[in-house]
Amino acid sequence: MRTILTFLLALTILHGQAQKQPTSNSKSGRGPNVVFILMDDMGYGDIGPTGGFPYHTPNLDKLAAEGMRFTNFYAAQGVCSASRAAYMTGCYPNRIGISGALFHFSSIALNPDEETLPELLKEKGYATGMVGKWHLGCKPPYLPLQNGFQEYLGLPYSNDMWPVNYDGSKLTDTNNFRSKFVPLPLIDGNSTTRIISTLDDQAELTGMYTRRATEFIHKNSKKPFFLYVAHSMPHVPIAASKDFRGKSGAGLYGDVMQEIDASVGSILKALEQEGLTNNTLVIFTSDNGPWLSFGDHAGSSGGLREGKGTAWEGGVRVPMIMKYPGHIQAGAICNQVATGMDILPTVVGVCGARLPVKKIDGLDLHALFSPDNKIIVRDEFAYYYDVNSLKAIRKGQWKLVLPHKSQTYKNPGAIGGNGYPGKTGNVPVPKALYDLRTDPGETYDLQDRFPEIVAQLEKIAEKYREELGDDLTKRVGKGVRPAAVVK
Repeated sequence: MRTILTFLLALTILHGQAQKQPTSNSKSGRGPNVVFILMDDMGYGDIGPTGGFPYHTPNLDKLAAEGMRFTNFYAAQGVCSASRAAYMTGCYPNRIGISGALFHFSSIALNPDEETLPELLKEKGYATGMVGKWHLGCKPPYLPLQNGFQEYLGLPYSNDMWPVNYDGSKLTDTNNFRSKFVPLPLIDGNSTTRIISTLDDQAELTGMYTRRATEFIHKNSKKPFFLYVAHSMPHVPIAASKDFRGKSGAGLYGDVMQEIDASVGSILKALEQEGLTNNTLVIFTSDNGPWLSFGDHAGSSGGLREGKGTAWEGGVRVPMIMKYPGHIQAGAICNQVATGMDILPTVVGVCGARLPVKKIDGLDLHALFSPDNKIIVRDEFAYYYDVNSLKAIRKGQWKLVLPHKSQTYKNPGAIGGNGYPGKTGNVPVPKALYDLRTDPGETYDLQDRFPEIVAQLEKIAEKYREELGDDLTKRVGKGVRPAAVVK
């Protein structure tokens, strides 16, 4: 009798455990869809759940209320191309030879030998589509269609890489570096179908991307899909369509943010209309922090130090929301460290696809989906910038800033306005230790009080120098791979 009772009890326990396992919410049992929405230069404090004052972002507020908000999420670097390389490959960008922001004349691009997130999902039978800013190579051998996407509409690089002045007039001063830019192309597939030449043209971009994104959802509703929406804004020059211009009560930046929020709402509505809400992982984040030199045309770091173009928290800590009904608890908040490199392994894990063959740096964040899970997936992050300079190390709550030079927005005249930038400077940065749990603004240097923590983080820095290199100490990493050479 005891044996039978034990057997029945075991069956009951196993049944309960099986009920708790994540399963697809789709009636067909197909793999989940993924919608990845990436903003450009959106700061940590730019959305309602982390700030957003005085404009409103009701759709993003709702997304956060129905999903999980990450408070310690890092873009790989505080600049466009580098951070986007990490999202697409799961690698620190310096591992694969990508740095800075690529121009139309840049001699490098994302190497076709690197396996990208859309390539891995397409191999699994996913429809793959992208709208928006690519910025990993602007010629056909290196555009989205050659990197796993089946459809593409957008700009090959940043929307300020055009021969137009900050006020929207054509640049005629040949001594101005920006006058060397070629006309800004809108690409559909591999072909330029339109030139973006005025601020009124820029005002159409958010709506144009949104319409193509929702069309992709409706067209591919019967099969699993991966949709990458990489908005060109709020990167300058900012512009809002006539339906949003002057409506926020918070200036042009507020108008742009409310149009972006409405875009998110339209994408979520399209998922709902197709009955896909419960079988779709939605990811919303940014490529780096705010470009503060543009003043009222720039966003907010939410009280974090500095902004884009730096290794300070304001340059790389960005908003992150994930929603996946039935798998992520509504209203959850994750305070653990997570990074842009982690998107690829997390998504392929959710979708049942394989990881890249070559070494990556990302980690699967699945375990963090449950707010009750005490597992620490990642507690380290290496802050690289410039070409390959290791500027800081984070472990747990501690951040060791290594001696370097940094752009700063604190110099007189560094903050501009009305679409024009101020003049930032560069300053020497001494070694310092910060407790990010109590001092996210990186104000109080604690290295003298915690020399053992400094020693621990310096040892971790050596590990990254050995693997990825470090220009500041003239180290070449043994684990780096070359970018493609554009001819």
